[in-house]
Amino acid sequence: MVTIAATGLCVDLGGRRVVDGVTVALAAGALIGVVGPNGAGKSTVARALLGLVPPAAGRVTIDGADVAGMTARTVARHVAYLPQAVAVHWPLTVERLVGLGRLPHLGPFSRLAPSDRNAIAAALQATGTAHLAARTATDLSGGERARVMLARALATGAPALIADEPLASLDPGHQLDVMALLRAQARAGALVVVVLHDLGIAARFCDRMLLMDGGRVVADGPPATVLTDAALATVYGIEAWRGAVDGQPLLVPLARTADRHIHTGRSGLSVPT
Repeated sequence: MVTIAATGLCVDLGGRRVVDGVTVALAAGALIGVVGPNGAGKSTVARALLGLVPPAAGRVTIDGADVAGMTARTVARHVAYLPQAVAVHWPLTVERLVGLGRLPHLGPFSRLAPSDRNAIAAALQATGTAHLAARTATDLSGGERARVMLARALATGAPALIADEPLASLDPGHQLDVMALLRAQARAGALVVVVLHDLGIAARFCDRMLLMDGGRVVADGPPATVLTDAALATVYGIEAWRGAVDGQPLLVPLARTADRHIHTGRSGLSVPT
């Protein structure tokens, strides 16, 4: 099973430090959610774990090998990536678009093998998009496109998946479907990391959460120990209602904290030990 680790990871963009000293070890078997306010560095961390942005300091490893020394094809065979808000510009059929997920396994001018076609069909089925296979991708709705792009990532067949805001554009039913699918992938032995904004969904589905603020991981652990009242007030400036239904935790943001401050980052929270 694949492992991903970052040690002292720092990333600078536009002359500004957006990831600051992140050290985490990510292992398979648990659905790992990354949450935090806008500008906390969540998406940048996701890209840095894949070697898509160079670190200003620190390092990232996949199965102990430094990502900086790996080819993009090698990284893609280990970790599938679903970026946020992917645009589709070419009028490919959905089946062909999902088939692009198999490129890391194909040589130049290679044709799809039966194993590739099986992976594509399985990904379409898992995401509930098999009925769209013959549709032109540019004609899809935003929600349909989001699920098709998830299918493309799953078609890669990599043992790890990093999904950046996969719930954007999805209606509530499909949000639940996607989170259930990601959790099932993790429980089946994959390493799944998902960047989320919906704290209620994160609390319900994630086994482990990384709370980011000001480019740092300020809390790491089960949702109940990460999304505390103090953390929500300090990092997000909000109060929340908590409950449970059939043993499933519920968390609903209710209002700004009493001072209704606008959060500016660097909460000062520390990672639990």
